[in-house]
Amino acid sequence: MKFYISSAPLTFDSIRDLLREGRELALSSESRKAIRECKEYLDRVIARSSQPLYGITTGFGSLCNVNISPEDLGRLQANLLMSHACSLGPPVDPGIVRLMLLLKARALSLGKSGVHERTVERILDMYNKGVTPVVRELGSLGASGDLSPLANLFLPLIGEGEVTFEGETRPAAEVARQLGWEPLALEAKEGLALLNGTQFMSAHAVHALLKSFRLMDLADAIGALSLDAYDCRVDPFLPQVHAARPHPGQVETARRVRSLLEGSGFQQEKKVHVQDPYSFRCIPQVHGATRDAVAHVATVVQREINSVTDNPTIFVDDDLILSGGNFHGQPLALSLDFLAIAIAELGSISERRTYRLISGQRKTPEFLVANSGLNSGFMIPQYAAAAIASQNKQLCTPCSVDSIPSSNEQEDHVSMGGNAATKCVKVVENVERVLAIELMNAAQAIELQRPTRSSPPLERFLDAFREAVPFNNEDRVMYKDINQAISFLQQHDLILSRE
Repeated sequence: MKFYISSAPLTFDSIRDLLREGRELALSSESRKAIRECKEYLDRVIARSSQPLYGITTGFGSLCNVNISPEDLGRLQANLLMSHACSLGPPVDPGIVRLMLLLKARALSLGKSGVHERTVERILDMYNKGVTPVVRELGSLGASGDLSPLANLFLPLIGEGEVTFEGETRPAAEVARQLGWEPLALEAKEGLALLNGTQFMSAHAVHALLKSFRLMDLADAIGALSLDAYDCRVDPFLPQVHAARPHPGQVETARRVRSLLEGSGFQQEKKVHVQDPYSFRCIPQVHGATRDAVAHVATVVQREINSVTDNPTIFVDDDLILSGGNFHGQPLALSLDFLAIAIAELGSISERRTYRLISGQRKTPEFLVANSGLNSGFMIPQYAAAAIASQNKQLCTPCSVDSIPSSNEQEDHVSMGGNAATKCVKVVENVERVLAIELMNAAQAIELQRPTRSSPPLERFLDAFREAVPFNNEDRVMYKDINQAISFLQQHDLILSRE
């Protein structure tokens, strides 16, 4: 079944389903109509107008005062793609690149960009055939959109650049010949419509948010397991506490943890301590604040992926072509910095719980292993978690407060949202690693306190985890266990209901 790009807004659920089900993309009839009408209008304006139109009949950036002859308008657009394709560094994850294709096709389908229908069709062809352009992490200022990475993304349309196809990285022209695709001859405005836009930033944001939604739920579940493993009290999670300070994320986190702990044998045991450390007691306040932050960022990003972010923007019904600044990435730059900070806190508090679990302070041996001394047990996974949590603190330095003028001062304030995007994804991936290490420790601590059992949903979670990572009786190569735990978090369907 195909996924039709239409006037209906993209949502995170629809994108998740599209990726999970591997559906092909297609243009709806209404999108085709909008694209055609906008292109026909633009052609009429170019034919009748004696006034310069930025990026259509002029140069770009600080060259906006240079007029281009009619016979060179197509060459102007091809030159734009080639000269701007300057993304460098490590390749972007192919999954994020495919999101870039989806989001650009969606933006162009809104009928305000002046591109030819065949250009959008070729973008969909690349997505559907698994032809993934090679785009690299560095080079976007997030101001005139994501110029450099989007140029690399769309070089294959004109037979340039590289793509990954059938597991190999090859010249785009070679793959196009194999598929019977002729290079496109871009027309006026098309290159600019392809390069102007925030799809590099927004694709990273969508990717980071989809992982963040999952990590928040996992952090609550793993935190609940650690609460049992460390013999913690449930009192700080009771509803009366959170009704007195009703931040939505805090209330929801406390509710989730209470539900996860219901029926736990550990919670039925008498507690000898009056209070627990903040990393356990303040889970609702810390995880909850992250939930609220993520909810805000998701609102900004969903608005962005359903917007027109190239320039100029064409308004057919108003008979206007307006040059503005919708390509500026400031809303995303601020939001991506905020998301990185919020998700990093899940890792920061998780690492502290891991440290407590190996301390030998309550009912488990030091470093969660028998015959310690001969065995180091879980000593060094906590080192790894600490190193990762510390790196996240460094990565969370905001990018959005920086700006370096470009294009001969025409672009004199930039968002640096491209850098915010790539480092946000790194933070999210790092938190996944830290949570995996906490899960290893919590599972080990629970096993060492048998026959007491946790709640039914947490025991099911433990059983599934033990299929991936067995109990640790004595020292073994730990990085393999950590990698297996990470894979488990990535692949396991988080079913923690009470049925």
